[in-house]
Amino acid sequence: MLKVLYIKSVIYYKDGGEHIMKNMKLFEPIEINHLQLKNRVVMPAMNLGYTHDGTVNERLIEFYRQRALGGAGLIMVGGTAVEKTGVIGGFVSLHADDFIKGHQQLCDTLHEEGAAAGCQLFQAGRYSAAFSADMDVYAPSPIPSRLTRHTPQELSNKQVYQMIDHFGQAALRAKKAHYDLVEVIMSAGYLVSEFLSPLTNQRTDEFGGCLEKRMRFAVEIIRTIRQQVGPDYPISVRLGASDFIPGGTTLEDTSLLARELEKAGADMINVTGGWHESPVPQISAAVPRASYVYLASRIKENVTIPVAASNRINSPALAEQILLSGQADLISIARGMLADPDWVCKAAGKNPHPIRKCIACMNCLHSLFKQDNNGVYCAINPEAGQEYKGKITPARKAKKILIIGAGPAGLEAARAAALFGHEVELWERENSIGGQWKIACIPPGKEEFRSLIEYYEEELPCLGVRIKTDCNATAEKIAAYKADAVLIATGARPLTPSIPRDDQARVIDAWDVLKGHPVPGPRVLIIGGGSVGCETALYLAEKGTLSAAALKFLFMHGAETPDTLYQLVTESSYKVSIIEKEARLAQDMIDPVRWGVIKHLHMLNIETVLNHSVCEIGPRSVTVVDKDKHYQTIAADTIIMAVGVQPDQTLYQALKNSGENVFLLGDARTPGQVKDAIHDSFTLIQSL
Repeated sequence: MLKVLYIKSVIYYKDGGEHIMKNMKLFEPIEINHLQLKNRVVMPAMNLGYTHDGTVNERLIEFYRQRALGGAGLIMVGGTAVEKTGVIGGFVSLHADDFIKGHQQLCDTLHEEGAAAGCQLFQAGRYSAAFSADMDVYAPSPIPSRLTRHTPQELSNKQVYQMIDHFGQAALRAKKAHYDLVEVIMSAGYLVSEFLSPLTNQRTDEFGGCLEKRMRFAVEIIRTIRQQVGPDYPISVRLGASDFIPGGTTLEDTSLLARELEKAGADMINVTGGWHESPVPQISAAVPRASYVYLASRIKENVTIPVAASNRINSPALAEQILLSGQADLISIARGMLADPDWVCKAAGKNPHPIRKCIACMNCLHSLFKQDNNGVYCAINPEAGQEYKGKITPARKAKKILIIGAGPAGLEAARAAALFGHEVELWERENSIGGQWKIACIPPGKEEFRSLIEYYEEELPCLGVRIKTDCNATAEKIAAYKADAVLIATGARPLTPSIPRDDQARVIDAWDVLKGHPVPGPRVLIIGGGSVGCETALYLAEKGTLSAAALKFLFMHGAETPDTLYQLVTESSYKVSIIEKEARLAQDMIDPVRWGVIKHLHMLNIETVLNHSVCEIGPRSVTVVDKDKHYQTIAADTIIMAVGVQPDQTLYQALKNSGENVFLLGDARTPGQVKDAIHDSFTLIQSL
């Protein structure tokens, strides 16, 4: 059924997906110091790791070309190193004139496709890994990095002025390279942020001490750049409005800094927050959408130049709401355009397909920190970073392809096969698509994952894929279909360990718990501390805590003290424990997600017993033993199994000797992450 929602002069059409196309402020032009942007969508800089010597290459150009074709008004390239040590880590560079030519080619490409090009100037400070290449790492003060564990050298007063000049010279090179705008990164814990923070700036010269002195480095960089590029060339600042670190730079500090940056010559401020070491998540799925827009709003109150809002804005309707409410003048969409390069065109109604929204799974960040020289990838967009290999073209001969199972592997295989011009039919035994991914959407902080299913629900019919739900596939039915290729994506099933148990024991599988199976309590013990066990523990521990709506109501009415409210949002009606045989929890999680989950477990007072195995399950207890054969008994009203999964290959085994052209996909082949399922399916379809 078509639903129409009127908001001011904007009409939002919703029919399964989200298409927004009438009179949106998001698509109004805006001027940044003589630079006319065609819309208010900025793709902010994000290191991609696609170059290893600082030079612009074909892979980088084609990646950005697709985002320009997709409608972005302004694309920021970078971080771009201002001196040679900044190249370490896969960053592009403009620290010497030799790099200008490659950047010119990139800029000219973006201009040809209709986007303005910006260059973000970057110096990592104590976060730099340059020491790994036997180069010096510099910072305001010799404070060890919590990321690299390396202690930097303190910049001398002379070196500080040299660094300021590096920024100015790099800005001039950016202008020569045909960039329309230059930006300085003053966020994320990099060099300029380190000068601003009293935690990392313990200098006693004119660049340290009081806030005014700690701001001087940032202000002088903008003044120097203005002198180099002239009065009519736009300068932006990527400003971390709060470090979210106790004792660090606050929103009050950066509000004052923003005024001084405007006086010094800044024409735009793109607001974000947090350092890489902040104890508060910044961009993961656990962060509610648009949680940090208030930072941009506060900065906007203190300046007259345009301000962009950032972080967890992946919906056009949400972006429009921010603009209409006056909280910001532009919207930054970074990972949203990694997941879908056509985000802007789709939002504007110029592309009839649904937006594949970023699910904030953090694989993109993880792919950088792995340092495997492959650069950034997107878990749900297998084409990201591979654009230089060419566009998808129809197969020479269209095939009749049957896919069994509508989890992420089967869904992506169906999408890819349709794009390659094949005739595709998808069978799913349940009454809706999604498979085991529907379970993955349930734990706290994973609600965003649901948008992936919604994308396929709309995209596959657009591509002509026939979907049959409530369809129980059998070898006989498959043979009768006479497909050229049969793809088995039947997922995995939980393992059941052979632990002796009492007949009266209440034992439930974690998947059943997440599906809503009642869990008698209050004492619940989870066997297995991997990702499923930890997320099931969080799911149960959230039961009985104060909801977000109730918290807001009680806080606004002063019904309880802040301490009491904190207690109410962290104390569960369940007493949850996890037994894990290894020394660490959630070892199958990527690091950018794992630390947040571990922190959440601690906040909810979930007990963890590590280096122990369960040897017996009693009627209301379990007996565990450590590696030194020390036994103990733990009381439990319900025991939940979360000890892993095994591929469900029952149907595959029935088919593989029948003469059918049969392939295994996703967890049915090898249990893994959603990235593995989607990327492997796309690769398989390419090979057919």
